[in-house]
Amino acid sequence: MSSFTRRSVMLSAAGLAGLSALPLRRARAAGEVNLYSARHYPADEQLFALFTEQTGIAVNQIKGTGAELMERIKLEGEQSPCDVFVTVDAGNLWRAQEEGIYQPISSAELEQHIPANLREPSGRWFSFAKRARVIIYDTTKVKEADLSTYEDLASEKWKGRILIRSSSNIYNQSLVASMIHHNGVEATQKWCEGIVANMARPPKGGDTDQINALVAGEGDIAVSNTYYFARLLSGDDDALKEKLTKIKVFFPNQNGRGTHVNVSGAGVAAHAPNKDNATKFLEFMISPEAQAIFAGANFEYPVRDGAEQAQVIASWGKFKEDTINVVELGKNNAEAVKIMDRAAWA
Repeated sequence: MSSFTRRSVMLSAAGLAGLSALPLRRARAAGEVNLYSARHYPADEQLFALFTEQTGIAVNQIKGTGAELMERIKLEGEQSPCDVFVTVDAGNLWRAQEEGIYQPISSAELEQHIPANLREPSGRWFSFAKRARVIIYDTTKVKEADLSTYEDLASEKWKGRILIRSSSNIYNQSLVASMIHHNGVEATQKWCEGIVANMARPPKGGDTDQINALVAGEGDIAVSNTYYFARLLSGDDDALKEKLTKIKVFFPNQNGRGTHVNVSGAGVAAHAPNKDNATKFLEFMISPEAQAIFAGANFEYPVRDGAEQAQVIASWGKFKEDTINVVELGKNNAEAVKIMDRAAWA
């Protein structure tokens, strides 16, 4: 088979192992764009159909984890058919940049509608959706007045009360990277040690597992990306949703720098055979209608000002965002991992 079909292809570890047997660059075609995507949602097909309807450009997609796809692109080298690489978290976007996955592009449309702190300054990658890393709390055990900042989570009053996932998770690494930026290495080291001391249990599972543990009474507060909580609130489990009525979201640092925000994003691949179409696809992704679909599919916040939000996240109201350039989250990632390791954050 060719490296692309008109339908999506899911890349597995086994498929990656046999990559050398796959044909690489296909003949350049003016009417297509080839995506490697670490985001997989039912709304993708809706997005692609709308893009094709508006532009006449067909969308071909290969899916996989970010690590699989980056490895594939590197192995394919200059013959890679990849036009656009899509992934989640600024840390992963930075890693892809460091691996030479992206090339810089210039687009007035992207620069106009994506805030400067949510895109790589030289145009190598751009954010299309945001997620806030927040505190989810049990209102029967915690008063809103007890909550304030990320820094406060290291105080002794939270000993044995915090649910949070492992240090291997990129979302936590990026949160710590933001703390390094704002507070420095020494203060962040002490903060991580405080978080470990205050854990209700050893880290296990993802953000959804932390919220479920909160509901089960295993802790009093959980640290989670907003979209995980929104998914549960919008799900079909009525019994769980009834239990979630006692659980609320809190946006930290509202009287200071603002709540930590991370992103999903993409860039044009370094050897893209359809660079112009790739740029058109990125520009399409920040159109108001695409933003509503893209962000709404995973209950994220759109990056374009005024774009429609999913009702559940809109119901939480507006909040002050940390305006750190998300590139810094990638730059500080290695130091963040070292700090978390020294703190014995499992």
